[in-house]
Amino acid sequence: MKGLTALAAEVRRDLARLNHPPAPWTLPVTGPDGRPALDVLVVGAGMCGQTAAFALLREGVANLRVIDQAPRGAEGPWGTFARMETLRSPKHLTGPDLGIPSLTFRAWWEAQAGEEGWRALYKIPRLDWLRYLLFVRDTAGIPVENDTRLVRLWPAGGLIGAEIEGPGGPETVHARKVVLACGRDGSGGRRMPAFARGGEGRLFHSSDPIDFARFRGGRVAVLGASASAIDNAATALEAGAAAVTLFVRRAYFPQVNKSKWAAFPGFLRGYAALDDARRWAFTTALMGEGTPPPHESVLRCTRHPNFAVRFDEGWTGIAEAPDGLVIETPKGRYPADAAVVAIGFDIDLTRRPELAEFRDAVLTWGERVAPAEAAAHPEAARFPYLGDGMQMLEREPGRLPELGLLHVFNWGVTLSHGALAGDIPGLGIGATRLAQALVRDLFVSQADAHFPRMMAHEDAELEPTPFFVRREAR
Repeated sequence: MKGLTALAAEVRRDLARLNHPPAPWTLPVTGPDGRPALDVLVVGAGMCGQTAAFALLREGVANLRVIDQAPRGAEGPWGTFARMETLRSPKHLTGPDLGIPSLTFRAWWEAQAGEEGWRALYKIPRLDWLRYLLFVRDTAGIPVENDTRLVRLWPAGGLIGAEIEGPGGPETVHARKVVLACGRDGSGGRRMPAFARGGEGRLFHSSDPIDFARFRGGRVAVLGASASAIDNAATALEAGAAAVTLFVRRAYFPQVNKSKWAAFPGFLRGYAALDDARRWAFTTALMGEGTPPPHESVLRCTRHPNFAVRFDEGWTGIAEAPDGLVIETPKGRYPADAAVVAIGFDIDLTRRPELAEFRDAVLTWGERVAPAEAAAHPEAARFPYLGDGMQMLEREPGRLPELGLLHVFNWGVTLSHGALAGDIPGLGIGATRLAQALVRDLFVSQADAHFPRMMAHEDAELEPTPFFVRREAR
């Protein structure tokens, strides 16, 4: 498309004017296998992962790899299990652009629809947001290795060892830093009630791939009051389900989205500077209020006469029947051809199999507050307690220092730093803060390794230039 071609050229001119990418400055580090180590391994190439990588590239950290287990275009939820028609956020928000006007969604939209098209746009269509993210990736030159998954991580003598598996087969790499940007699922795992077992091909989590057309003319039950629950119900209705029932454990939908209040720059930049007591109080209060589903999503369901909501009626069991499922609640039993659990994801990094060798050492918020507070807010208590650079901290200092080389950049940052990874309003602030912390740590470790030799003039190659600048090839 001519408009996007011209915009891409404009973006590259703007990046060149900003001296992007700057000259690499990190010095080589050798891993225990004798091969060069990465400066940073970014795990996850969705919105958060690619923006974190972009921020690192802008700081001259080019010795990195960005991997994602999904094929191109299936990173994150946008082209997979997100089933809303438009984003929840206002169209004017920025983030993936990192402050470059020609890389904003508005610039991308106007390149195709003009200024009048921008004025006419209400909210961003979901799949257009995905296309925009891919445009940013390609135009900014963010390297992504798709179909490549992280298998496990381990401490490796001041580095992190990583087993990854991609199209070329298994591979071991070592890195000075690892950024975990694996999305909501990467923060812990899908939340499913203990009784939600069996039901092969009929019982789903909202993040599963679901062919709703299979249940055309059938009955679909959805558990949850979130936007995701409403969107799954709407998708089932639009696919021709004869009846869709939403079961809500609350007596009514949450009425006010208080978390939107916390999306202004002062909060996003200042929250991490608050003491533990205030951070805990702020976030547990917001979590306790819940988030109302967007009114557009609710209207998308209520325009169908075969949609019903049963408030104050959570599920207590799911039984298999010869021709489907039976949903059990304290008030009755309901036959269904399919059931969708839409109650979100757990925050619990200890559940992640790739972190098995670190999980016993991770400090959590539950260990930073009074036992009664942790018991009253068990979900919040499982959040990792992160350092100023979003790095994991040890429960027992000195036991596993390599833990601090793992940086979280997904929903797990929320209690420690606010919503800087996962929601669009805080993304640019979060990615910039993360990159600055990694650059600081990489520089300090490099200084520790090379400064004494430079001062003693033991390395003639380093002597004529600052130790932190890589010498140009001659």
